[in-house]
Amino acid sequence: MATTRGIEVRVTPTFVPEQSGINEAWQGQRYVFSYHIHLSNNGQIPVKLLSRHWTIVDADGESHEVRGEGVVGVQPELAVGESFEYSSFCPLSTPWGTMEGAYLMEAEGGEQFEIKVGRFYLVCE
Repeated sequence: MATTRGIEVRVTPTFVPEQSGINEAWQGQRYVFSYHIHLSNNGQIPVKLLSRHWTIVDADGESHEVRGEGVVGVQPELAVGESFEYSSFCPLSTPWGTMEGAYLMEAEGGEQFEIKVGRFYLVCE
C-alpha cells in the first residue's frame, strides 16, 4: 500500500494458472498474472486519474515500460471519500517478476501530480 497526497493505492497480484502454459506465439512458457488495484481518495479535494505508467521487470532482468491514458479504458474521477477498483493482467515469460509505477492525477482546479505505485511482486505459486 502507498499513499500520495491522500490518494491510497492498494495492489493485490495473483498468478492465473489457467491462462498460463506453453504458448507458441511466445515461443515458450507464458506466465499470466492478474492484479487488482484499489484507489481511495482520502485527501481534501476531488481528483481524476489521467494516465498510467508501469515498469515491469521479469526474472531475467528484462524491463518493459507501459504507458497509457486512464486505466481499463476510463479516466475515473474520485470525489473526497470515494474509491475506484479495477483489475488487469500482465503476461511474463518467466515465473516471477515485479511491477511498479505511477498514475498521473489531476486535482480539481487543474493541478497535475503523480502518485506512486510501490513495487509489487508477480510470483508463480
